[in-house]
Amino acid sequence: MSQHVLIAGGGIVGCLTAMELVSRGCRVTIVERNNIASQTSGESSWAGTGIMFPLLPWMYSDHVNTLTHYGASLYPDICARLFKETGIDPQMLDSGFLLLPPFDREAALTWCARYQVKAEDTKAAGFGVQSPNGQDALWLPDVKQVRPPCLMHALRTWLENHHVRLLERTELMPLSPGTSRLTAWATTSGELLEADRFIVTSGAWSFELLKEVASKLQIKPMRGQILLYKPEHNPRAVIFREDFYLVPRRDGYLLAGSTLEDVGFDPSVTDTVRDAIRAKAAALMPELADLPILKHWSGLRPGTPENLPIISPHPGIENLYLNTGHFRYGLTMGPASASLAAALVCGETPWTDPTPFSLPQ
Repeated sequence: MSQHVLIAGGGIVGCLTAMELVSRGCRVTIVERNNIASQTSGESSWAGTGIMFPLLPWMYSDHVNTLTHYGASLYPDICARLFKETGIDPQMLDSGFLLLPPFDREAALTWCARYQVKAEDTKAAGFGVQSPNGQDALWLPDVKQVRPPCLMHALRTWLENHHVRLLERTELMPLSPGTSRLTAWATTSGELLEADRFIVTSGAWSFELLKEVASKLQIKPMRGQILLYKPEHNPRAVIFREDFYLVPRRDGYLLAGSTLEDVGFDPSVTDTVRDAIRAKAAALMPELADLPILKHWSGLRPGTPENLPIISPHPGIENLYLNTGHFRYGLTMGPASASLAAALVCGETPWTDPTPFSLPQ
C-alpha cells in the first residue's frame, strides 16, 4: 500500500513536490490556506516574474547555485510534460538575460565558465534600452523564463488528473512543542488530517506553523512589488540592472520590479514604491514614462539568510519534513528541491548531499 503524504502549502514548491511524490507512487494531499493557482493576496508563486536564473549567482553560495542550476535545467522537460498532459502551456520562453553595468565582470565570467553558462560581451544599445552606467553589458542568451500563473494552472490540472486531493481555504494549526511523531495535523476548524508523512512547503508562512517546534528556523516574509506595462515595442530579453529587472512576455506585456521590503505579512502596494519602480523602468526605457501602469501587485517571499532553503527531515519529529525558505528563487530551485525532498521522504538516495539544507538545531 502506498504511503500517504500531506503537503502543507500549495505554492509552486508544494505542487512540484507533489508531482515528484505522485511519480514515486505516493498518495498525496495538499493543504493550502488560500486557493491553489489563483491570484490570492500575498502568494509569491503567482506574483513572481518567472526568471529561471538567480540574477547575480556569483554572489551566492555553491549550495544555492547547485539548486538553481539543476532546477533550471529540469524545466524544459517539466513544461513539455505539463503541456502534453494538460493542454496548458506554461509559456516557457528563451528570452535571454542582459546584464547592464555596474557589475563585477570578472566574477560573472568566472561563474559562467564554471557552470558552463554561455556569456557574451555586448552593447546595451543593441537591445533597445538605455544604460545609465555605460554600454558594456553581458549577454546570457540561454536564460529562460516561464509564466508563473500558467505554470501553476498546468500544475494544478496535472495534480487533479493524478488524483491529488486539494484542500483549499484550509488553515493548519501550529504544531505543539513535545511532538515526536505526527499521526494527524489539526486544522483551525478542528478537523484532523491524517497521513503517514508530512511536508511543510508553506513559504513565508512556514515559521508560523513551526515556531514551537523549530525555534531556529529563520524564515520571514519579504514583500516584492511589481508593475505591468504594455509598450509598443518590448525589449527582446530580460534586462537587469542593480537589482531591478524588466521582463518581456510573449504577448507583449512587460513586468518591472521588484522590491525587497521587510513589512511582515502586509501584501499591500504603495504609491512610493510604484513611483520608484516607474522611475527605474523609465531610466532603461524612456517611453515607459508616459505609458499607463496596467497593474500593480505584490507577493510575499519566504526570506532566509543567504537565500538558502531548508530541505530536510525535522530532527525531532520523525515523519515531518521541510522544503521551504527559497526566498527569491522558489521557482528556479523548485524542481531540484522537490526531487531532493521526495527522495528523503521515500528513503531514496538523493541527487545531492542534503546536509547543507538541514534545519538548524
